[in-house]
Amino acid sequence: MDEKVQQKHMQSILAIIRSNRDGDWIRDSLDDYHENDIADVLPVLTPAERLHLSQILPVDRIAEIIEYVEETDDAEKYLEEMPDGRAAAVLSAMESDEAVDFLKATDSEKKTSWLAHMDPAVRKSLAALASFDESTIASRMTTNFVTVESCMTVPEAMKEVVKEAADCDNIAEIYVVDQNDMYAGAFSLKDLIVARRDTPLDEIIVKGFPYVFANEKIADCLQVIEDYGEDSIPVLSRDKRILGVVTASDVAEVIDDEMSDDYAKLGGLSAEEDLDEPLSQSIKKRLPWLVLLLFLGVLVSSVVALFEQVVAKLTLIMAFQSMILDMSGNVGTQSLAVTIRVLMDENLTGHEKWRLIRKEAAAGFCNGLILGIVAIGAIGIYIVAARHYPARTAFSISVCIGLSLMLSMLISSLVGTVVPMFFKRIHVDPAVASGPLITTVTDLVGVVTYYGLAWLMLIHILGM
Repeated sequence: MDEKVQQKHMQSILAIIRSNRDGDWIRDSLDDYHENDIADVLPVLTPAERLHLSQILPVDRIAEIIEYVEETDDAEKYLEEMPDGRAAAVLSAMESDEAVDFLKATDSEKKTSWLAHMDPAVRKSLAALASFDESTIASRMTTNFVTVESCMTVPEAMKEVVKEAADCDNIAEIYVVDQNDMYAGAFSLKDLIVARRDTPLDEIIVKGFPYVFANEKIADCLQVIEDYGEDSIPVLSRDKRILGVVTASDVAEVIDDEMSDDYAKLGGLSAEEDLDEPLSQSIKKRLPWLVLLLFLGVLVSSVVALFEQVVAKLTLIMAFQSMILDMSGNVGTQSLAVTIRVLMDENLTGHEKWRLIRKEAAAGFCNGLILGIVAIGAIGIYIVAARHYPARTAFSISVCIGLSLMLSMLISSLVGTVVPMFFKRIHVDPAVASGPLITTVTDLVGVVTYYGLAWLMLIHILGM
């Protein structure tokens, strides 16, 4: 939404809430606005205005508004302003996965009271969801879905959907259970609506409708969920009973979380950081890898020290060191990014891994060859024109630089591909293990390649 339109909506919502009109008028007027827009207004309201709003609007509407509040601390504050019974009703009306996430994150003193005011069945359902490990797909599911029995007729199924729809938002897909309460497939609401009264329900049931198991890892399920593109997919227990569903919005949130987490890991962080995180926590996340990289940096510096004689005789080559290191680092990072993405496929075969290695090696070699040839000509001309070296000396140095580029880019491509594969093989997260490591390793590769070739070609062979 355009920022100006959003600001206009906020001003209109504020005007409605502060209009001093009766509650029915305020409630009806706010029906014209999305819950997300109303959530944006909450920080601007006074505690008394928020309390009044929570008394005017229906519980399910308040629950949807709270779901759009981004910060747990803010949602906690708004719920604490309500009577405990009202807050418990709001939590009960929220999507079950959202309610569980909030209850896990909050440290509110009223948490126990909220749980005590909940219906025992709701409390039991939330406790069951909270028991799943955060890394499993069940931790992201909701229990908000509609089921019918496979023995029903089309009119009976329609009647059941209408009955359950009052308490469920996710009715685009209808799930089917057999006489033993086991998952038997699904069909769309559209198919049910257009089906004739005398059509057997069995004819519209998609028995091969995709599903995931509750204890499967989130990363393992993402590809299945993305490939089928359904509005929601059922989450089953091992005995094939429906425990909940993962909706399209859940999938979008999971993918965003996974990308944020992987991005943090590639930066050498143990977890994603945010603006409000304490300084001590940020230091704690970053320091372990920085200490390791410090020692690896000392190793790189020690290698450079081994080539002091080369630098003393040919000080000019120091000017091009950063170019070699930058290019090898860039190539290694590119290969790492491609490999991390490919390794998300748990069904990757050994043949496909070798094909990836060959492809990345070929890409590194070809790019290195092209850039090496360009470097030979451009750097040779630069040294003759700007530094006034003899042409033979200038182009000898540029050939050395070109070959170093080609070799370092080839080796860095292999390092960026093989290292994450190795970590994956020993069951270590390749993103967190490879990200900071690749940069230092490619620096080491570039230093050894560049100065090694300079020592061999320019000093020992050409006697410069």
